[in-house]
Amino acid sequence: MSENTTERSSKRILEPIERVSEVLFGLIMVLGFTGSMSAAQAGRGEIRTMLFGAIGCNLAWGLIDGIMYLMACLSEKGQELRTLRAVRRATDPQQGQRVLVDALPAGVASVLQPAELERMRQHLTKLPEPPRHPRLRKDDWRGAVGVFLLVFLSTFPVVLPFIFMSDTMGALRLSNLIAIGLLFITGYFFGRCAELRPWRTGVVMVLVGLAMVGITIALGG
Repeated sequence: MSENTTERSSKRILEPIERVSEVLFGLIMVLGFTGSMSAAQAGRGEIRTMLFGAIGCNLAWGLIDGIMYLMACLSEKGQELRTLRAVRRATDPQQGQRVLVDALPAGVASVLQPAELERMRQHLTKLPEPPRHPRLRKDDWRGAVGVFLLVFLSTFPVVLPFIFMSDTMGALRLSNLIAIGLLFITGYFFGRCAELRPWRTGVVMVLVGLAMVGITIALGG
């Protein structure tokens, strides 16, 4: 059971549908900085301040998301330890099977026969004694680093034009185009994962993202 936990933890970062919101929020934060800047009036000092603010916010967001990832890993491992102990402490096979049914996804539990549940219960009772407390593994730390890099690197391209271009207006236009492209890509992959129409979902994600940026700027964010 612990091996399965490790496998899921290491694969979670590779599931785009679980990371779309983080990338979207990161893009909205960056666009909140770039969108509120007046390209016609901004000098190099204002641009530098905007860059530091945007990069700092996304660094903080990536760190927070990585920490939340580790907390989710610990919570998941703790839940599995509780389930395993409850199965092993069950006074009769039927009670142990009920514990398994409650722990499994409803769709999976509904198709399992009592004999299959009993085989699972017997297998769990023969496992070595589990640790007293959940522990983070190397793959969990790799996943947290991956989440941080995903959040930060996916939004960093939006500020790149301001670093390499001296034309503020041109940099702002290119930055907005990059952000719109990233919003579309985010929506496209979300649509594929959610069994929606990818191209339409990409367009919707652009519209939703731009609307949220507008609200953020209007509220002074």
